Amino acid sequence: MPDMSPKRNEMPVQEPDVRNKNFSEVALGYTEEQAINEAKRCLGCKNKPCTGACPVQIDIPAFIAEVAQGNFAEAYKIITKASSLPAVCGRVCPQENQCESKCVRGIKDEPVAIGRIERFVADWHNAQPDAAVEKPEPNGHKAAVIGSGPSGLACAGDLAKKGYDVTVFEALHVAGGVLSYGIPEFRLPKSIVQKEIDGLKALGVKLETNTVVGKTISIDELMNEEGFESVFIGSGAGLPRFMNIPGENLSGVYSANEFLTRINLMKAYKPDGTTPVKAGKKAVIVGGGNVAMDAARCAKRLGADVTVVYRRTEKELPARAEEVEHAMEEGIAFRFLTNPVKITSDENGWVKGVVCEQMELSEPDASGRARAVPVPDSNSEIAADCVIMSIGTSPNPLIKSTTDGLNTQKWGGIIADENGLTSRKGVYAGGDAVTGAATVILAMGAGKKAAAAMDEYMQGK
Repeated sequence: MPDMSPKRNEMPVQEPDVRNKNFSEVALGYTEEQAINEAKRCLGCKNKPCTGACPVQIDIPAFIAEVAQGNFAEAYKIITKASSLPAVCGRVCPQENQCESKCVRGIKDEPVAIGRIERFVADWHNAQPDAAVEKPEPNGHKAAVIGSGPSGLACAGDLAKKGYDVTVFEALHVAGGVLSYGIPEFRLPKSIVQKEIDGLKALGVKLETNTVVGKTISIDELMNEEGFESVFIGSGAGLPRFMNIPGENLSGVYSANEFLTRINLMKAYKPDGTTPVKAGKKAVIVGGGNVAMDAARCAKRLGADVTVVYRRTEKELPARAEEVEHAMEEGIAFRFLTNPVKITSDENGWVKGVVCEQMELSEPDASGRARAVPVPDSNSEIAADCVIMSIGTSPNPLIKSTTDGLNTQKWGGIIADENGLTSRKGVYAGGDAVTGAATVILAMGAGKKAAAAMDEYMQGK
């Protein structure tokens, strides 16, 4: 019989006033007892609505049933049939909007904590002695993957499992894409990312870092000279956007991409960091998404008094509710219905403050959200010596500009069909390079779909 407890098992976490001063992981993970107890809350629905809402189609009731019996190794096997990055997804996937939102237990009670159980299973597996990985028989075909973020890794993993000779080309010196440079250590430890990547390498996936496709080598050269029969573009959306308001070029103004890359990839938060970053005494973060929450929480840990300004209300915040809750618990202030119009400077050309106008909500815009319109004569200034812009990103135009016949959207996204096929024969794309900035799990889903289509293409089907 299922455990009909209405409440899910709480995840142990660091206390707010402790964690906001360190970069150690906030959520501490379930114990075996907590994982088993939570798994027993699952009804094991035969129609599996949770699986239907999972972008990578994990058989969720099946792996949870194994956890309920204490069969963690079997649970891991079930998860990894569909997902190449379970320890990552268990931490950063927005389960509340996907699998957990369809959980039947959630109709009257709290849904089963699917993400927390997935994280437990992956962490349990990673804590075991490394077992030999069974590499599939080579099938004689070569595939290239551009970008080692979640879409690229998912694509590479699925192709490697089918026996393809896969090489992943990464522009930076460290693999992982946004998992390495974008998401902070306190949400996703980099040792976890490396462990997942090591698992793919054990399958035979090759990694070429410091390789900028479009500069170091082109897609045409990969296919015509290096013998790759098919290419997947999973280069993400790493080009930051700005508001184009006065003062954005002042010292002390960062894009969230730069700020987080310095912290996560270059370890600027460490005393001996080689690329220091200044969060100042008072930092203002502009935006309301997950990246804005990450930037705000990093700035807080660097010692700043942090304020997030967002032009709509708390109800419209696009960030995960858990991340917003954690930010508020950690002492980060929020100014809603507030929109920057100018950044002011001191006599040395450094940020002094952010002039903002008050907003009010009107009719919904094209996105379906209430449109924010300014209130006349409502400007006020927030004192700040650091401003971090987190209002979105777009794909880097480098690949488009160096690849003939690759069709793109006006805003830079690569045009691809539902299986990832682009306007170039044998060239596929997915993730943020196609959709613009989205979630890790959606990018993985796109990588998996493209891998299946590439397999059919290279097999002549």
